[in-house]
Amino acid sequence: MSTEQHDGDAYGQELARISHHQHEATAARFTVFQALAAAEIGHEQADDIVAQLEAGAVAGAHTWISESSPPHKSEQRFEDGWFAGVRDIASYLLRIADTTATAGRGRAASSAMLVAHLSQPASPAPEATTTDEPAPASVPTLEAKDVLAAAERFPWAAAAPGKRHWPDGSDFLDLALSAVRPEERAGYIEHLEAFVEEHRDRLEELLRAYGPGSRPASHGRYTLVGQPETLVILERMETAPFLLRGRWEEELETVFLDDLEFAWGPRHRLSR
Repeated sequence: MSTEQHDGDAYGQELARISHHQHEATAARFTVFQALAAAEIGHEQADDIVAQLEAGAVAGAHTWISESSPPHKSEQRFEDGWFAGVRDIASYLLRIADTTATAGRGRAASSAMLVAHLSQPASPAPEATTTDEPAPASVPTLEAKDVLAAAERFPWAAAAPGKRHWPDGSDFLDLALSAVRPEERAGYIEHLEAFVEEHRDRLEELLRAYGPGSRPASHGRYTLVGQPETLVILERMETAPFLLRGRWEEELETVFLDDLEFAWGPRHRLSR
């Protein structure tokens, strides 16, 4: 086995382990939100509690990294490089911990909505309505082609058409749009455009680090990165993560979403 192949296999195993931890963390967070809701803890307070727990976990990683040492009897140049790298990583972890403690808004509410959706019984057959009953309010239509056209306008967030993994990612787009709540549909395209503009630097980094032609992508992972449809998935991942995952698990392989969640990182990530 060549060194390059060995490195690729080891890297793939690391990605699989990280993906597993990401999935387990999502499930655990969902359980915590359910427990807090049962204890009548409000959404905002629940978001704060979970964010503080996650910040503490990052702070623990910071401590572990900061206290690490180079191998015994290393050369001075190696030690200097080691400690310089440790300082850079520790500083980055500290910034993440700082922002983690105040981020993650809306996750408890999304969890509650998903629980309500999953526990809702099947709707009975509609009964005939009388002419005296008011007509139900109409739900704005959200056309997939219009959303896709808006997503295509951001070249820093999507790969060139010839480099994309799926020429047609309509299944992913349709699923992501199914997680857009009725009250969000009227202004959703404008909201998506604002989301992409706000996260321009982060999207550029995502496309560069994980998009077509990158080393991670060469191992067959992160195939959603670079798709214009993915902008909707990322927006929903930020706005309604539990609702999105619930819909995803019903219809598609979760490995695609797990990879994208890992590449995008926590909601409070810096650069992100």
